Amino acid sequence: MRCRRRSLRPIARILVLALAMPALSAARAETAGSNPPSVPTAPAASNPPDPGRAECLGAIAREARERGVPEAVAARLADVAPDPDVVAATRNQAEFVKPIWSYLDANLTEARIEAGRAKLRDWAPTLAAIEARYGVDRHVLVAFWGVESTYGSVLDDPGIVRPVLRSLATLACSEGPRAPYWRGELVAALQIMAQDPPPPEPLTGSWAGAMGHTQFMPTVYRAYAVDFDGDGRRDIWNSVPDALASTANYLRDMGWRPGERWGSEARLPEGFDYALADETTERSLAAWRALGVESRDASTDETVRATLIVPAGARGPAFLLQPNFRMILRYNTALSYALTVAHLSDRLRGAPAFARDWPRGDAMLSAEALKGLQGRLAELGFSPGAADGKPGPRTRAAIRAYQAARGLTPDGYVDAALAERIGAVP
Repeated sequence: MRCRRRSLRPIARILVLALAMPALSAARAETAGSNPPSVPTAPAASNPPDPGRAECLGAIAREARERGVPEAVAARLADVAPDPDVVAATRNQAEFVKPIWSYLDANLTEARIEAGRAKLRDWAPTLAAIEARYGVDRHVLVAFWGVESTYGSVLDDPGIVRPVLRSLATLACSEGPRAPYWRGELVAALQIMAQDPPPPEPLTGSWAGAMGHTQFMPTVYRAYAVDFDGDGRRDIWNSVPDALASTANYLRDMGWRPGERWGSEARLPEGFDYALADETTERSLAAWRALGVESRDASTDETVRATLIVPAGARGPAFLLQPNFRMILRYNTALSYALTVAHLSDRLRGAPAFARDWPRGDAMLSAEALKGLQGRLAELGFSPGAADGKPGPRTRAAIRAYQAARGLTPDGYVDAALAERIGAVP
């Protein structure tokens, strides 16, 4: 997760970002959540001296010292070798977009649901205390825990857990456009190591530096980690109370609304105008009901405002997303991730699976095919925005316009069949 300061932006703007980020084969591009694929092992190779890397690490060490990190801690960077497996992980991007239902299926297993319910029982007093202090629903906290680290089980897996300094040093001294971001995280990791009392040694995390039961990046740890068990340490690696309370602290600061849900699956009427599911328009639940859209959660206050989305088009489930869904997206902006956490929280409280299934037979497009689709839409007079291979809001609006002009259901959903009809697939 990244550190995101609280904002008053409406949920629609966050959804625009989330829906523009397809779920690839890895759980995310930055942090390995729970159930992550093992980091691919790069071929063994010697590491000859790299003057550019030494200069990079030296500059980061100087920056760390300027921020109060003792020389003895900052000097540890000098002995950190690059991790070829981390480099391989950054390049391990899927050619084809992974369907959202594949991500949910992989993470919402019966085993994970049952394990989560057991954690709710085992940690009931602690969760009640966290809920009372921070106002964040215990089912949501345990859902984050389950998705991020399978309730801590991956923290003992050497195929996933790696030395944070080495991972972040590898990324910070790469030539990628996000090197400055990783550099800031590396400095924060050094600051964590210099704190009193220090964290457990060695400092471990995912290949991208996400740490502990709920996978905090170092900057997020420094801003939001708390000592909930009162032992004098903010230990998100070994203390479940500290990890879950830290997550609740983060969500509260982001704007979590106590007593409200994330949203729900929606039931749409026959003949529904899918142009209304434009991902941006917020209406009260009462207003949605007047349009024939029913929340499957009858307990929700109908004055609450929500946005309607149909991530897999008219043949898949629809969702009414309330403001707390935005807080889940701030933990990770991938819609597949946020829906997984949200739905797992519901399953943990005893709710059933989604009533409507996904269009599982659909073939997804590669990024290159999506670029071709965007180019073809532009040729036809629609305005899909930049041909970047991402089905973002302008692209989906262009698809809806194309669908409406051709007498198709204007749901903004594209699969290989529609791309072929548009003429973007040979």
